[in-house]
Amino acid sequence: MSSYNKVTNPLSFEPNPSWLQRLNALDWLWALAIISGVGVWLYKQPMDHFELAILLGTSPALIGLGWFWKSIRVYSLVVITLSLVALFLYSGQRELAETNFFLKYLLSSQSAIMWMSTLFVMATLTYFLGLFTSNEITLKTASYLTWAALIMGLTGLMVRWYESYLIDPSFGHIPVSNLYEVFILFCILTGLLYLYYEQEYQQPSLGGFVLLVISAAVGFLLWYSFERGAHKILPLVPALQSYWMKIHVPANFIGYGSFALAAMVSIAYLIKQAASPHGSDNFFARALPSLDLMDELTYKAIALGFAFFTVATILGAMWAAEAWGGYWSWDPKETWALIVWLNYAAWLHFRFSKGWRGTAMAWWAILGLFITLFAFLGVNMFLSGLHSYGQL
Repeated sequence: MSSYNKVTNPLSFEPNPSWLQRLNALDWLWALAIISGVGVWLYKQPMDHFELAILLGTSPALIGLGWFWKSIRVYSLVVITLSLVALFLYSGQRELAETNFFLKYLLSSQSAIMWMSTLFVMATLTYFLGLFTSNEITLKTASYLTWAALIMGLTGLMVRWYESYLIDPSFGHIPVSNLYEVFILFCILTGLLYLYYEQEYQQPSLGGFVLLVISAAVGFLLWYSFERGAHKILPLVPALQSYWMKIHVPANFIGYGSFALAAMVSIAYLIKQAASPHGSDNFFARALPSLDLMDELTYKAIALGFAFFTVATILGAMWAAEAWGGYWSWDPKETWALIVWLNYAAWLHFRFSKGWRGTAMAWWAILGLFITLFAFLGVNMFLSGLHSYGQL
């Protein structure tokens, strides 16, 4: 009877445990830090209604994310600290980037992004070394290297944001406005998504596969910077001088990062599947996670990416209405965004309604990455339209 009263009796005065009761002092301290930061920002920075809505919408999301994933709190605090140190070292003088030792070699935006690139490549190699040696310490080191790369990458973007105002206040903009900046954002978001799932499933053996796509993005980033001078901070074209960019682009790239993660896990799935008929003595059959786990991870990544990509597409339509007078114009970028959306909508439909799993869905997830890559980069390279400001 006592058990019944505790669990189901509505007259029982014993409180049921809730997520709120599981919060500890550090959780509330995190929330207080975010609220305090928002308060200081509101006090010092004049904001219009749209900017205020973005800030007030982002703050509770960041608080909730910190409660849900503890590691993001340390990550955020380190990035904020390094960014503030860089701002202090600049002291409002852009030329110090070439004379101050710490700015020149560590904390200027370009230096931090170069560190991010180096650390990502090192992490990729270390993950594969850990996989082939089955060494847990090596795999843990690879995770730390990935965290370090993510810290330097986001610090670089934050400092670049500040540098855009130092060059010319009229240049100032959030650094998600061109291919160079969004490739950095792609690396950061894909890396964060991977590390979350690595911690959730305790499976670092997938790190090398996922970071391969990030290392490929780093390779493009370096070429784009050194050959095309894409790292230079330039004023925004009129179409990008909009508040919609601040929410449309990040949402879009959470989708892109999730789709990339799903594709790389699917590659590992197919390798594991091909190795399994040879028995448990086969290296990949033994070293990689179970097929069911990778199938589930692929599904979760695509579901998350699809949700954010849907939001981003709606936001993009609203931005288009403001900038060009219509929600949809069948511009090549818009058309390929629709193709990406339909592709993953079909993937999820067959997963839910038909119960499709395994090999076919893994190949489909990989194909989806190529479709997404063309929508992201190929359209800018080979087609022209209203989004021609993003061409290489």
